[in-house]
Amino acid sequence: MRIVYVRFPGSRRLHPYNAGDMTVSANEILVVEGDRGHKLGSAVDEPVEAQWEGNKPPSKVVRKANDFDLKKAQDFKLRETRAFEICQEAIHELQLAMKLVKSEYIYDGSKVIFYFTADGRVDFRELVRVLAQRLRTRIEMYQIGVRDEAKILGGIGICGREFCCSSFLQTFSPVSIRMAKDQGLSLNPSKVSGGCGRLLCCLAYEHESYATFRARLPKIGKRAVTPDGIGRVSRYDIIKQLVFVELEDGHEEGYEKDKIKPLSQAEREQQKPAE
Repeated sequence: MRIVYVRFPGSRRLHPYNAGDMTVSANEILVVEGDRGHKLGSAVDEPVEAQWEGNKPPSKVVRKANDFDLKKAQDFKLRETRAFEICQEAIHELQLAMKLVKSEYIYDGSKVIFYFTADGRVDFRELVRVLAQRLRTRIEMYQIGVRDEAKILGGIGICGREFCCSSFLQTFSPVSIRMAKDQGLSLNPSKVSGGCGRLLCCLAYEHESYATFRARLPKIGKRAVTPDGIGRVSRYDIIKQLVFVELEDGHEEGYEKDKIKPLSQAEREQQKPAE
């Protein structure tokens, strides 16, 4: 299968498409199949031969964009701002509990898609009728989550870089507060939450390394056996791959993971009077 990677306007993410027998050059504008209609995107490079391993085959490249496609797409792009304003007005008139995020004409202008967030289900049937009358085209309302909202709008994270979701992430991975705890991070919501208000996606990136390092190690605060005697685990330094132990003489020493082991049952029994 010949795969070409396509980037869409306003996003740095790359999307694989089946180029078939089509000859495609880098930066060439293509008409491709999208989830909700055809889209225009730019090829980042020439197609490459690859064996597709995903469960769902990639969508196809429909054709190369011509001048008419480009002009039509540009015209409808200019109308999206006005469509957004009209939808906002209609939402206010109908007093609907929803937040409009984005309006998007598909490239041929046969349909306009409105993305919105809401706390629950919203009956937007009347809204669709009003918009169809005012915009004279097909209307589609698409409810998204707050993480999808951040992906669409983009922004700068607390790390100073562009949001992962709007730059390179293809899918959202489950993230739990346990990941922050395992990495010894502050549980202050402002420190572990992204622009969407949910836990940072990057908490999942290195979690496996932290979990692997901590496996079968005594927990912090527990006694352990070291080459220098018995002490109490005070902290981990996973970057340096060291376990720090406070020994019985009061000083702290760092050890490699394989030099630390939990107290045996017999050793715990012997230590009871000292504890």
